[in-house]
Amino acid sequence: MITVGLTGSIGMGKSTVAEMFADEGVPVFDADETVHRLQGPGGALVAAIEAAFPDTTGAEGVDRTALREAVFGDEAAFARLEALVHPAVARERDAFLAANAEAPVVVLDVPLLFEAGGWARVDKVVVVSAPPEVQRARVLGRPGMSVERFEAILVRQLPDAEKRARADFVISTDAPLAETRAKVRAVLTCLAAPSGR
Repeated sequence: MITVGLTGSIGMGKSTVAEMFADEGVPVFDADETVHRLQGPGGALVAAIEAAFPDTTGAEGVDRTALREAVFGDEAAFARLEALVHPAVARERDAFLAANAEAPVVVLDVPLLFEAGGWARVDKVVVVSAPPEVQRARVLGRPGMSVERFEAILVRQLPDAEKRARADFVISTDAPLAETRAKVRAVLTCLAAPSGR
């Protein structure tokens, strides 16, 4: 099995590229979706998050807005939250890898692959990228997004140029979807070659 880490900064089109890998029959582990599930109604993290950050959960699970406000600008609080979330996501990832052990290629869709050290646990890294102006327009077009929040997210993410420099493959998304899909297929063709490149 070749384990591919798929990453990219906010607004780069990573989720779209992940869907394209899935469309090609590649099992994809979505770290963000896993966090949402663990924090959703009846989720495994809800009680622990409520204990650490009172009044941030309810019948629907974690109130993401309340939790974001509870940790925003507080490095110690953010670290406490990560200490709860990261091990739980790692357990889910390990279960995914075990369930797909026979697959020739799997994709781990992890937004903070470099920042959280996940790059060391994959065989290849695919970085999804777009020009800064495209990224900014995409992100600021999202409901509830502000310039302040966007900039706070960017501060926590490795710069795009550094991600691209550390990648085995770069997929640019400032092109028609058909071109992006062709790049995904080209990556899979390279991975299927004897050298895996």
